[in-house]
Amino acid sequence: MPLPQDMRFVDLPSFGGPEVMTIGRRPLPVPGDGEVLVRAEAIGVNRPDIAQRQGSYPPPKGASPILGLELAGEIVAVGPGVSGYGVGDKVCGLANGGAYAEYCLLPAGQILPFPKGYDAVKAAALPETFFTVWANLFQMAGLTEGETVLIHGGSSGIGTTAIQLARAFGAEVYATAGSKEKCAACEKLGAKRAINYRSEDFAEVIKAETGHGVDIILDMIGASYFERNITSLAKDGCLSIIAFLGGALAEKVNLSPIMVKRLTVTGSTMRPRTAEEKRAIRDDLLSEVWPLLEAGTVAPVIHKVFAFEEVVEAHRLLEDGSHVGKIMLRVG
Repeated sequence: MPLPQDMRFVDLPSFGGPEVMTIGRRPLPVPGDGEVLVRAEAIGVNRPDIAQRQGSYPPPKGASPILGLELAGEIVAVGPGVSGYGVGDKVCGLANGGAYAEYCLLPAGQILPFPKGYDAVKAAALPETFFTVWANLFQMAGLTEGETVLIHGGSSGIGTTAIQLARAFGAEVYATAGSKEKCAACEKLGAKRAINYRSEDFAEVIKAETGHGVDIILDMIGASYFERNITSLAKDGCLSIIAFLGGALAEKVNLSPIMVKRLTVTGSTMRPRTAEEKRAIRDDLLSEVWPLLEAGTVAPVIHKVFAFEEVVEAHRLLEDGSHVGKIMLRVG
């Protein structure tokens, strides 16, 4: 079946609130060396999309200016140098940009097959959060069986993924969330104790629960949590920062516990990583995590699915923060 000459995409004529996004049309992209063209069936909506829409998260050099970092669908064209995948294969993948469209280019090193039994919506909910959690919690922070971990934003897409993966690999998990209902959701996913940050001080709870602190903290809040995060870590602990929802500038912070407790403070963003780094994460996910997904040990938590044309409403819900898990777009 011949491909159309153009496609619908989410246009961003200017930076601003959700209402600045419109549905436009543009020619289909053509896969280059090492790329595949995927016809989107479902798309994930993520915090970096909001940041890009607002003008604070520009795409890296050479990446599509179109919003969107993850999708699932069918390969419809294959560029030179691609092996192991072909036209007709159902895949999900991490895009460097361009996922908010009916067709999107994906580097072959950043695609994965649908886990057995998964449809496009469930598959599209995987790449951004699973790549991020695996890289930061397992590759960089080195989480291993028997360790304790604190996951901030436990009811988010990242948080629900991190809780499940940490539990699946034998860690004891604590989480923070902003309501009784969200805390209950975190505990249902495997957190030993979920802390309502609106009514409890997480540092005090961690001290009372563990006596010595946790081994790893996965943090998306940043400056406003920094000092309490350092307090909450055990000796030789690691703080892994992946976002700055609570600000990026921490002032008048006592740094001495970092030396006394031999702490490691690290962090990363996914988008600027090299193709080789992303391929290594993909390979780990395929061998270590995909069997857990297929066995039902771990699964994406999907809060709501919108139609592609309802992208403005999807962004409003994500910014509202009342959701638990992922917000998705269905194409077609």
